[in-house]
Amino acid sequence: MKKIAWILMLAATPALATDLLQAYLQAQDYDAQFSAARANLDAGQEKGPQGRSGLLPSLSLSGNTIWNDNDISSSGTNTTRRYNSNAYSLTLSQPVFRWQNWVAYDQGKLAAAQAEAQFAQARQDLILRVSQAYFDVLNAQVNLEAARAQKTAIAQQLEQAKKYFEVGTATIVDTYEAQSRYDLATAQEIAGESSLEIAQEALRVVIGELSGELAMLDTQKAIQPPNPAKVESWMDAARQGNINVQIQGQTEEIAAKEVQRTRAGHYPTLDVVANAGRSKTISSTGGGPVETDVNNIGLQLNIPIFQGGYVSSKTREAVALHSAAQANLEAARRDAALQARQNYLGVVNGLAQIRALEAAHESSKASLESNKLGYEVGVRINIDVLNAEQQLFVTRRDLAKAYHDTLMARLRLKAAVGTLEEADLREINALLK
Repeated sequence: MKKIAWILMLAATPALATDLLQAYLQAQDYDAQFSAARANLDAGQEKGPQGRSGLLPSLSLSGNTIWNDNDISSSGTNTTRRYNSNAYSLTLSQPVFRWQNWVAYDQGKLAAAQAEAQFAQARQDLILRVSQAYFDVLNAQVNLEAARAQKTAIAQQLEQAKKYFEVGTATIVDTYEAQSRYDLATAQEIAGESSLEIAQEALRVVIGELSGELAMLDTQKAIQPPNPAKVESWMDAARQGNINVQIQGQTEEIAAKEVQRTRAGHYPTLDVVANAGRSKTISSTGGGPVETDVNNIGLQLNIPIFQGGYVSSKTREAVALHSAAQANLEAARRDAALQARQNYLGVVNGLAQIRALEAAHESSKASLESNKLGYEVGVRINIDVLNAEQQLFVTRRDLAKAYHDTLMARLRLKAAVGTLEEADLREINALLK
């Protein structure tokens, strides 16, 4: 009985709302782009061992077996020799001086670090994509709720206009105006339902299935302004800390190393080479097998003299690509500073817009009440009430969107300087209810 009561209690419990943090945690396991980024990280981390391999010894084993059938003619005499020979050889090679291998080792370390930076960027991108999709759903919900509330209010005004017309205190024009607004509100409601469904599906693409309603923004909680308060501080931080700047900086370093690596094609190389092997020959004409053991170790020096201009051409190509990487790095710094400025202003101006819209919302409510009262006593016409109702719902919609846009600007500001983390998402999540 206790088990049955427990099941019934769970069934009666309303579904908990999904908040922004839960949506992000779901997206980490579900989002296909983030899964691809995780796999790319695993692949990129292998660049380090690959670069190091050029400094380590290589060991190879080879073997062969050959059937020989040789006809030998000498001074009118023909001799046929048939025999089988087989051999195996174990070769060890240890680079002593190969400058291009040392450069490739440095490139491998840079490439592995770049893979980690790219994954960090993918994580930031996931936070932004989840947040944007989440707030798009909230905006669509607010728009739909506003459309439905406006439709209900207009329906009441339409009924009132019809009653006033029946008793002769209003003209048929008031009824037509209210009917027109009601039909428009119905169309807006249908469009709002479609927009909400699309926004919800876009969120599902990132996080998977939605469990319950989404937690809404608690407008009683204040959004904090940027700290530090100077936009120049954020722009300077973005030029250094922006993750794309870090990636482009690593690309520039790899390109600079590539110039060194290609130039090393002109340098001599020195290796320690050791061989151990055995060969065996068995004649088909009789006689015992001949076995030979081979063991040797030595230094092998190779001095490049001319390769048809290939090394010089590859060096010129690497120099040009390095110049392109330097330009891309500077472009990334400028873009990061621009993003920091835009999103800083997005937060600061968004907070000012919120304050203005909150005041406008209170004014719109007062205006609607006064217009309704004026209509009842005959000093206002029906269109005044309808316009006041529309203004109230537009202000309410714009206020909700201003809240969401300001929060997104706050997240993007952190991303611009490369410090956007889950902790920032928790701060935003604390503003939900």
